[in-house]
Amino acid sequence: MKHAFFMCIFLLSLIANAHTDPTNADKKGSIIGTVLDATLKQPLPYVNVIIKNSNNQTITGGITLDDGTFKIDKITEGNVIVSIQYIGYKTYTKNITIGKGNYNVNLGDIFLEEEAESLEAVTVIAENSTIQQKVDRKVITIGKDLAATGTASQLMVGIPSVNVDAQTGDISMRGNQNVRVMVDGKLSNIPTAQLLKQIPSTAIKSIELITNPSAKYNPEGMSGIINIVLHKNTMVGFNGNLNVGVTHEKEAKFNSALNMNYRNGKFNVFGSYSNNISKNRNRGEVNRPENNSVQNFSFLDSRKNHQFKVGLDFYLNEKNTISVFTNQNLTDNSTIGKTLATFRDNEAFNQNQIFTNIGENTSEQYNFNYKLDFTKEGENIELEVDYNTYEGENPVFFDQILGPLSDYTDFNETYRKRTTVNLDYTNPLSETAKLEVGLEARLFNTDISYASTGDSYDQTGALIPTPSTNFDYTRNIYSAYVNFNKKINKWTYQVGVRAENVNVETLAIQQDVTTSNITNIPFDNDYFELYPSVFITYEASEKNSYQFSYSRRVDRPGIGQVNPIKEWSTPLISSFGNQALVPQFTNSVEVNYTRNLKDRKGSVTAGVFYRAISDEINRALFIDRSDVTSGRVILTHDNFDDTSAFGLELSTNYRPTKWWFINGSFDLYSQTQKGIAENIVDGVLIENATITDIETKVTEVDNVAWNFRMFNNFSLSKSLTFTAFGFYRGKNKNIQFDVKPMYFVNLGMRYSFLENNRATFAFNLNDVFDTQRFAFDGQRPFVQNGAFNWESNTWNISLNYRFGGGKYRAKARKQRDNNVKSGGGGFL
Repeated sequence: MKHAFFMCIFLLSLIANAHTDPTNADKKGSIIGTVLDATLKQPLPYVNVIIKNSNNQTITGGITLDDGTFKIDKITEGNVIVSIQYIGYKTYTKNITIGKGNYNVNLGDIFLEEEAESLEAVTVIAENSTIQQKVDRKVITIGKDLAATGTASQLMVGIPSVNVDAQTGDISMRGNQNVRVMVDGKLSNIPTAQLLKQIPSTAIKSIELITNPSAKYNPEGMSGIINIVLHKNTMVGFNGNLNVGVTHEKEAKFNSALNMNYRNGKFNVFGSYSNNISKNRNRGEVNRPENNSVQNFSFLDSRKNHQFKVGLDFYLNEKNTISVFTNQNLTDNSTIGKTLATFRDNEAFNQNQIFTNIGENTSEQYNFNYKLDFTKEGENIELEVDYNTYEGENPVFFDQILGPLSDYTDFNETYRKRTTVNLDYTNPLSETAKLEVGLEARLFNTDISYASTGDSYDQTGALIPTPSTNFDYTRNIYSAYVNFNKKINKWTYQVGVRAENVNVETLAIQQDVTTSNITNIPFDNDYFELYPSVFITYEASEKNSYQFSYSRRVDRPGIGQVNPIKEWSTPLISSFGNQALVPQFTNSVEVNYTRNLKDRKGSVTAGVFYRAISDEINRALFIDRSDVTSGRVILTHDNFDDTSAFGLELSTNYRPTKWWFINGSFDLYSQTQKGIAENIVDGVLIENATITDIETKVTEVDNVAWNFRMFNNFSLSKSLTFTAFGFYRGKNKNIQFDVKPMYFVNLGMRYSFLENNRATFAFNLNDVFDTQRFAFDGQRPFVQNGAFNWESNTWNISLNYRFGGGKYRAKARKQRDNNVKSGGGGFL
């Protein structure tokens, strides 16, 4: 009896303590739950969760995440109505009382049932592109305003902090080209410039700018990671999307894409085809006052690319899912170029050369993914195996019309393969804490062979035969990571570390074509490194949020930077890699602030970053010892001393009226660049110079560069919109050039028609005033100035059509962006 009495007292105290609820002194509550399909028992993402008061007026709300979960905070005490709405499903409604003893409501699993009559599928694409500031990235969701730009390469021009070289297609972020580009979280063996030109912009769902990646990501790339997320077809029934487009200035450029899927029961079969068939003209001029010479360049690039994707998702049961897919890519490229070098004071040095570059390459990707969901919600383990191959031939035929060289041919063959194995485990330790651990192996090998029928000559006129070279490069990386995420009231922090062991083996084999003597040039580099990361966010209020992040990064030399084989050549310039390059390491700190504007008219995001860089990789410019008198230059790379970089970014979106939406961004970065640049000693004429007249020194350049973008979207009706995009890039410097400012304006219109706006027609005018060009002045290794132009003043028309009759079912594929925190509104 005594024990029973004390037990009753104990239980009564627990009940009284539970009803006291001292943590809810502000009388605010929360509602959580998980939305699932009643038939498939699969989570439904992006479902609207609306909270209304007793007068049926909306007071707050949100959407479900990829796993179907939602949480609505700061709900005022009283009677509320929870309304869960999703197209093609019956609306779920529940009355709830937020109050004493019931401040935190868990609705558990909510099963939505389909409407009796299936609605036609509608691919919902927002009118305006939007941005979210998450814990470790910015996610830019591509709306209709950017989707009609043509290719991924053209779309990137409008993305904050990103620049694309219109000539080469090289991409940079925050002024640095050391950036990793992925598609759906996976690296590709396809060269980045080629990859961006073959992805239609209409196929892109979002672009993730991961400027300070967490330990869960590979630590490669000083500037971070750009991840292109494509639309995925997981609709019940048969569904698809067709897009065709044409662009023209001087030559025609065609691209099209077809995406289809069929989902029924436990299977989802999907496939896609896209192509890019185009011709592009480029021209340029380089003047050298010192020897009164001019080089004129003209190029015609032809591209034929075809990409196929086929895949299958198999839902074994509620807990087990297997997915497989393959990508097949076929590309034929050719370039016909003409280089004319005119020496006005000494015609003996004049050169006229025509080259024809014929390239064929194929790439294959095979991917296997298995995911096991445990009984505990959110706990899962996932295995992914990805295998990539690339094979290409790239012969270049040089026809020497005028000059000391004879006709010759360079033969290049490349074969590379990459295997990646990921094993990831996620465990939500509580409602506010999560642990992530993982293992990864990345095995990479490339083999490049080079042979030439051409020869060169030294200053005495002696023949220097070009050796045949084979370059074999192997890099195997084994890594493990751990991430811990915790939320405490308005604060969220995430800490992690990645450990990597790297083995690099390279071997260049050169064979003298006259003596058949073979020279082996090996280089090995093995190292173990730790890459910590820290993220802290503070949500001061609904209008103000702050974020701090730190990570350690590495830039491993790319194949083009270490390959000792000649990369490209003109009569006066040749580019080679440096086999002995070692990685550069970066410690990066970043701070961001997001402010939501009054009356939900927009938001402002501001950020600053600082990078400390060791063993910096940069350009080295040498005067060719075998041809000093004509001023021939050799470009390569080398490691230099420590340096630093910093910058700031400011972006905003604002809606002055219901029909006018503005997105603008400004970014500025500063970096001290170091490189080797050779010069002819002052007072010595180039045509009289000898090897002893060359001085070599490490040159230091302080570069400050800035960019400004503004995008305007005018909605005249639900079906008709107009767009205007302006871009300005200020002058900047590198080791070789002072680059002049560049600016341009693009205009466009879109019209949607047919039932449910299934079809969209778009028309765009790019570089309306024909001002987009690369112009420069240089001092190293010779005084020079020039400019390059390309087909930028183009018009483009495109047509997009959606078909099918199903509803969305999301397959929960691997997500590396959990623990996210949303920030301000529109595209910045």
